[in-house]
Amino acid sequence: MSDTSDTPRGADRGAELEQQTAEAEEFEKSAPEDRATEGPLDESEANPVRPYVDLGGVKILPREGLHLRLEVEEESQRVVAVGLDYANSTLQVQPFAAPRSSGLWHEIREQITDQIQRQGGRVSERDGAFGPELVAEIPVAAEPNGAVETRVARFVGVDGPRWFLRGVIAGDAAVKPEAAALVEDLFRSIVVVRGSVPMPPRDLIPLRMPTAPTAGNENDYSSL
Repeated sequence: MSDTSDTPRGADRGAELEQQTAEAEEFEKSAPEDRATEGPLDESEANPVRPYVDLGGVKILPREGLHLRLEVEEESQRVVAVGLDYANSTLQVQPFAAPRSSGLWHEIREQITDQIQRQGGRVSERDGAFGPELVAEIPVAAEPNGAVETRVARFVGVDGPRWFLRGVIAGDAAVKPEAAALVEDLFRSIVVVRGSVPMPPRDLIPLRMPTAPTAGNENDYSSL
């Protein structure tokens, strides 16, 4: 469920689209009141001496028990998401370009809801640690007796300064409060690197592989 565009655009076109979006219908930014101090942080707000794993559009702070995976688009070999395995849960994160003064999460929530319902799933909205979030039951397989197996996932989002960070939480953190608190703290610790290059809103901020892969799998990294 990636709201990305694969079409390259020049800087002039990016600046033009940013301006067009600002002039269109605007939604307030959705973020915790303490986002600028407690995260997710903008690069300008982060402590530069902390030992982050640099993945381009995001930086991840290592912690015990955290395992990092990169999700790569097969055809283009482009990194399209970062997967974090932690507390018997998974957190998929993607950073997107966004307008300077308005947010994307309101509109994107509606699109995610529509997409999951088209797949036969169920979605509810609730107030969570980061503001509005979606809790979805997503069909994954049909049983021999005709019953449909589903998995629970939480969709969270934070509008930052010229960026939007989306997270998809599955596993224990989608259903168990203790694991949820750990993964929410992990999401808070992420730093988004928007950069200065103009980009159309909703374009994926480029991600890249870190410099030191673990042996055996170039797309699988330990952050410890």
